[in-house]
Amino acid sequence: MDQDGKQLRRGERRNSDFPATRNGKEKKTGGKTSVDMASSDMKPKSISRAKKWSDEIENLYRFQQAGYRDEIEYKQVKQVAMVDRWPETGYVKKLQRRDNTFYYYNKQRECEDKEVHKVKIYAY
Repeated sequence: MDQDGKQLRRGERRNSDFPATRNGKEKKTGGKTSVDMASSDMKPKSISRAKKWSDEIENLYRFQQAGYRDEIEYKQVKQVAMVDRWPETGYVKKLQRRDNTFYYYNKQRECEDKEVHKVKIYAY
């Protein structure tokens, strides 16, 4: 039963159970969507799995190994403006987990072909 005394079916939720979502400003750059830092509580609208390795998938793999969805969430949680990257490849060099442990990554590819399908791609 809800607060008004109405019977709800199993799994049914009232609209008031869902938090209000804010629409952030989005910028489309080079086929990628990035969200302005002003919308700090932005949630992804959809999720898909990676099918094939690319530089973008490599960086997503590194963020997700450290416990973050992507670079946007990392910057929001850690309050950093830039992420340390290898200048030669552009891959993420160092990330700090939520428990303040550091992950250090190599210059070369670390996401093997057998791991690619585990990477989640979030769309905002």
